[in-house]
Amino acid sequence: MLTLDKFEEASEKVKEVTLETKLIYSNYLSAQTGNKIYLKPENMQFTGAYKVRGAYYKISTLSDEERKKGLITASAGNHAQGVAYAAKCYGAKAVIVMPTTTPLIKVNRTKSYGAEVILYGDVYDEACAHAYELANQHGYTFIHPFDDLAVATGQGTIAMEIFKELPLVEYILVPVGGGGLATGVSTLAKLLNPKIKVIGVEPAGASCMKASFEAGKVTTLSNVSTIADGTAVKTPGTAIFPYIQKNLDDIITVEDDELVVAFLDMVENHKIVVENSGLLTVAALKHLNIKEKRIAAILSGGNMDIITMSSVVQQGLILRDRIFTVSVLLPDKPGELTKVADMIAKEQGNVIKLEHNQFVSINRKAAVELRITMECFGTEHKRQIIKALEKAKFKPKQVRTIL
Repeated sequence: MLTLDKFEEASEKVKEVTLETKLIYSNYLSAQTGNKIYLKPENMQFTGAYKVRGAYYKISTLSDEERKKGLITASAGNHAQGVAYAAKCYGAKAVIVMPTTTPLIKVNRTKSYGAEVILYGDVYDEACAHAYELANQHGYTFIHPFDDLAVATGQGTIAMEIFKELPLVEYILVPVGGGGLATGVSTLAKLLNPKIKVIGVEPAGASCMKASFEAGKVTTLSNVSTIADGTAVKTPGTAIFPYIQKNLDDIITVEDDELVVAFLDMVENHKIVVENSGLLTVAALKHLNIKEKRIAAILSGGNMDIITMSSVVQQGLILRDRIFTVSVLLPDKPGELTKVADMIAKEQGNVIKLEHNQFVSINRKAAVELRITMECFGTEHKRQIIKALEKAKFKPKQVRTIL
């Protein structure tokens, strides 16, 4: 299946359902890394992610009889929407099994395309097992989200578009969950230019492909834990694994905290909302020990619900020292709180929360605790405020910020 002819066929076919996602040159990330960074914004697709490519191409290869049986798949959200939308285009029934932890926005959008949604299991692997059971019971045609060569071929069309826009691209960074996207992109990229480097990126808390890569065989993790729900997979694809071994040059893992910071980078500097799995390639840029290279980073999706977005923004501000909390001890008498507030205001800090604890000491007149959560401009400004409090003998102690 993974031949240049098939990739060309798929590239023409997916144009029926995809939007043009032209590369975006990032001045900010280029300056940060010393490379020329281009973003492939698949988060701007109609379904909010690249997954519609593989789903639509796969369904186009099915017979009318296979489509009439009804289609079923398991997905953490993006493949679900891709299958639901593609099934709607072909007038086929779609049943989607999604983990119970799937963000609400992905569930609702999948339903909006006319699919029947069943919530089952805590992670993708549990949902997938249940989907296979339903397929056997009802005779549905199963559309695997990644362990399918036709699906991988559809996903690989992204590489075709990157090369058409940036023929001299030297590195492509691709998110890795089960491996379908990485298989398609790396295989086609090597067909077009054997010298190119294709790097997979996984969350550290769900690095099943890296474990398999190192073991030389498909390996199952005992558990996964990551905010990148779209790539929270325990076992990578078996059918596609040989292509990963052959064509993927390396796999980088990134921590969840790095994804939080990357989210703020994208929102502040590019005005783009990218979901956590889609941010893997952005976070990985800081791990590359290379300079002056042309690098394309695939932003795989942008389906993030508002509650998750709010949490990521808050944690990002804390990690960047834009919000912090200090504890100071004050005599319990009138006017002490005003002194602290005036000093913070003088240093241009902005108080957003105060907690006054009178029971930190037996002798309240000697000391009560005041916890101050405030906004500032960053690490240097935070240090300036803390130094001012120290100079005034308030003995500030930085503590964990809880918003």
